[in-house]
Amino acid sequence: MMQPAQHADFHHLNGWWRVHRVWSLAWPTVVTMTSYTVMQFVDSLMVSQLGELELAAQGNGGVWAWTSMAFLFGVITMVNTFVSQCVGRGELHRAAAYAWCGVWFAVFSWSILLLPMAIWGLPMAFEVMGHERALIELETSYGRVLLLGAAINLGGKAITHFFFGIGRPKVITISAIAGNLVNVIGNYVLIYGEAGLPALGLPGVPGVVPMGVQGAAIATVIGTCVESVIPVLVFLGPQMSRQYGTRVAWRLDGGGIRDLVRVGWPGSVQQGNEMVCWAIFMTVLVGRFGTEHLAAGWIVLRYMHLSFMPAVGFSVATTTLVGQFIGAREPGLAAKAAHTSLWMAVVYMSIWGALMMLFREPMVRIFLSAGGSTSDAERILAIGSSVMILAAVFQSFDGIGIVYFGALRGAGDTLWPGLVTAGLSWTLIVGGGWGFAVGFPQWGSWGPWAGCTLYIIALGAALAWRFERGAWRSIRLQMTARGTGEGAATERVSAL
Repeated sequence: MMQPAQHADFHHLNGWWRVHRVWSLAWPTVVTMTSYTVMQFVDSLMVSQLGELELAAQGNGGVWAWTSMAFLFGVITMVNTFVSQCVGRGELHRAAAYAWCGVWFAVFSWSILLLPMAIWGLPMAFEVMGHERALIELETSYGRVLLLGAAINLGGKAITHFFFGIGRPKVITISAIAGNLVNVIGNYVLIYGEAGLPALGLPGVPGVVPMGVQGAAIATVIGTCVESVIPVLVFLGPQMSRQYGTRVAWRLDGGGIRDLVRVGWPGSVQQGNEMVCWAIFMTVLVGRFGTEHLAAGWIVLRYMHLSFMPAVGFSVATTTLVGQFIGAREPGLAAKAAHTSLWMAVVYMSIWGALMMLFREPMVRIFLSAGGSTSDAERILAIGSSVMILAAVFQSFDGIGIVYFGALRGAGDTLWPGLVTAGLSWTLIVGGGWGFAVGFPQWGSWGPWAGCTLYIIALGAALAWRFERGAWRSIRLQMTARGTGEGAATERVSAL
């Protein structure tokens, strides 16, 4: 953790040492933030061996389950902002109170919103989209399992962001690796069961009935449970209890929850709204061109997730550093940390863009079923390879937007980015994608992908302008959570 006494040192460090300081915080965060994405990637890769229908179902069910959770993550990620600013001021017990507020928010929101979505919402949504019956059954079974297990996922994320906020992400890294190992093993056992994968010469697991797509979801939930248990045990351990009071801050604190919601709701609307647009984009706009376009689109999107989730790790690290520097009244150092993270993320994502351009065909081909139709596989390969070109083009711009969003969140500037993201996503992802799909049907799904390319470029430019304009420097977060016995802070909140 970067202590307040080290803040001045950051100011005098040369560029490479700043990179080292940011990277020391970012790399465990990068591994951690990639964890759930890797689980989804592995699910897609292993499910793809069953066929293109199963691959499309896993993608559709996963994106709508994740979209439902995304409306809550914006609030839960604010645990990082409040904890890091508490640490910057030396108010350690108050930091623990915000972690518990995040857990309580997760439990309440799961029971009120996600449970009904799992039982009734998903199948109704897929019916409205007009999907074929076989696809609806598979995508509903996958998404429903993820939503039923979402309480553990959301509560675990609250504790995860506590560790991000105090600058100890390595705890989360260990748990992420363990969770992914469990997911891979669980996938093989539950997806293929006793049937195994004869096309690849892999044996089955005697006595286990193959569960296919639903088995992949169950394995992901089990992996998520493992990933959540480890940080919770450390959080409640004697050392953390002595330093942060983690065992005594568990009581329901309405003021602290209101703090998270008050500052985090724009981020929740932004993340949820953006995911709705992406879900509509994939399941409706791309889906209108058929299962082959859906399968190809999900292959490309899985690679996009692998590329941008490490950048999200840089974004989370930026949120932590900016929050700590803002808490210590050092906005200049916050800007330097943000700029260091920015170019690191852009370099990384530019490399990914080059790889996606150069190796697009072999990257798509590994998802094609060994036992599937050759003609279908070749069509999916052609579609996926062409779409991968567009994905390669916008990688660097995506890195810019992701890091600047994290920097603004660390300063508590969440409303303006949320509104801009909502406006651009509906205008360009949905509106632009629909316009290209209808106006240029001969382009196939390449048309909607052109719309999302414009969106990512425009959003990166808008968030860069917002941060560099500097309005975030005047924001002061009001904190009311218990933890130090103090009353509500008198610092004024400026949202715009």
